[in-house]
Amino acid sequence: MSKNHFLAFDLGASSGRAMLGTLEKGKLQLTEVHRFKNQMTRIHGTYFWNLFSLFDELKTGLKKCVSELKIQPQSIGIDTWGVDYALVTKQGRLSGLPFAYRDHRTDNSMEQFFQRMSKKETYLLSGIQFMQFNTLFQLFASVQNGDVELKTAEKLLFTPDALNYLFTGVQKNEYSIASTSQMLKPGKPEWEYKLFDAAGIDRKLGGDIVLPGTLLGNILPEIQEETGSKIIPCVAVASHDTASAVASVPAEGKNWAYLSSGTWSLLGIESQQPLVSEKSLEMNFTNEGGVEGTTRFLKNIMGMWLIQECKRNWGQEKDITWQKIVDLSNSSQPFKCLINPDDSAFLNPGNMPGAIQNFCRKTRQPIPETKGEIARCIYESLALKYKYTLGQIETITGEKIEKLHIIGGGANNELLNRFTANATGIPVIAGPTEATAIGNILMQAKALNVLNSLQEVREVVKNSFEVKIYNPDAGNEWENAFEKFKKLV
Repeated sequence: MSKNHFLAFDLGASSGRAMLGTLEKGKLQLTEVHRFKNQMTRIHGTYFWNLFSLFDELKTGLKKCVSELKIQPQSIGIDTWGVDYALVTKQGRLSGLPFAYRDHRTDNSMEQFFQRMSKKETYLLSGIQFMQFNTLFQLFASVQNGDVELKTAEKLLFTPDALNYLFTGVQKNEYSIASTSQMLKPGKPEWEYKLFDAAGIDRKLGGDIVLPGTLLGNILPEIQEETGSKIIPCVAVASHDTASAVASVPAEGKNWAYLSSGTWSLLGIESQQPLVSEKSLEMNFTNEGGVEGTTRFLKNIMGMWLIQECKRNWGQEKDITWQKIVDLSNSSQPFKCLINPDDSAFLNPGNMPGAIQNFCRKTRQPIPETKGEIARCIYESLALKYKYTLGQIETITGEKIEKLHIIGGGANNELLNRFTANATGIPVIAGPTEATAIGNILMQAKALNVLNSLQEVREVVKNSFEVKIYNPDAGNEWENAFEKFKKLV
């Protein structure tokens, strides 16, 4: 069997990379080709993404693959974070820099939108968790602000779709990323125009939606020339990074949940149909598009953003490494204080350690003073939030979850994995850490008929990557902490 090479571009909110996947005899090997920083750009108080800089970095990744590794990939695929978008004019040009989802212009958008359409109706039409930065509320804020870019726009393209457009000239939105917008019908690759109308958004912006694994078109001649690449197709993979990650969960059977652990913690189950009810509305769960008609029934939890921002604030001290933070946390007092990770105070506070101390002060708890106490507060609170969320899923589905697969970069955090197993009382299977890139690559393989199904994709993952299992320790200290935690959420 010959080797097959696929190039994945995996973009997160803090970094991006080009990963080469080599598939041979049912096993996948990964090679990091190029890594680069990504960060919001603040201009006159507004946060944007520098999409053109990201495009240059992706072309650099392709060029390095061809010129330095001497490998011509058979295709490329792009995945990114959700909800953010670019606008395209009638002339086919991007209307300036796209807004970043942490921008404060949407701080009051949801409440204003609910004056036009009730929260219940909005949820039943979309099945999506309420977060102030969902595309629906971002666009509504732009309508309210009279943004000129919206008036001249002909099409909306989500971040990976905009980058696909820059590579190919093809304007299509992929289903899994579009489903994060709160503008689609639950479980269907179809726009819900009632939501467009309520927000005052022009219906024409939606455009065509394609399913994961669709061949979009070949990269443009100018990009072939710039990168030294031959003619290769660009695949609309499962373009939302979590959708790609979930596709690569090495799971068997039923009664398992996944936790895609990175800047965000995305915790949920793979369902054969959307779960949209008053109960899922009350608990604020989301139904996002997955591979092969599946639904990702999950909740967004603030995740590693909390500790990333603390590290950034502590960054003046050179010895503050990730391992040092874990070591300091490990040696700190257990359960001194807890936070609700999803409190709005933690969305983009500027000073995360101060925000955590303020939360503890307001909730009349002991205030964490040291770096280790703050970090331990975060890790314990995340583990307890995972327990809380799994309990909600069991309430909605009526089925017991028996194991939790942790994928993504957070699968490397042994302390948090141990805390999570102890808090939830079920085995935690950690790995693979490169889940998103793996899912991206294997969806390219499926699009090119090298693999035939989601089941085959997961077989390749099981054959290619080791996982680590954490079994829960006996003891009731986590149950006691959970009673305290429930009062905070």
